[in-house]
Amino acid sequence: MENLRRKHTPSFKAKVALEAIKEQKTSAELASQYQVHPGQIRNWKATATKGFINLFSNKRKRKDQDQEELIQELYRQIGQLKVALDWLKKKSGLKP
Repeated sequence: MENLRRKHTPSFKAKVALEAIKEQKTSAELASQYQVHPGQIRNWKATATKGFINLFSNKRKRKDQDQEELIQELYRQIGQLKVALDWLKKKSGLKP
């Protein structure tokens, strides 16, 4: 049996969600125009609205998180290098 589900491209979903956000047409009108269930349009609209909020609010948080991850990675590398240096000093007979 054939797969009855249609897969829509992200650009199509964005286009329909943007039309729904404009609220110039009802969900039923958009559904008949784009051949999509009205519930699906509401879901795409909600997803787009949440996505818009995240676009403008997470830039600073994401930058801080990336910087924190970089710092943690550098500290980890420093620790590994310190252990290796101490081991080499011990094996070569130098004082640690």
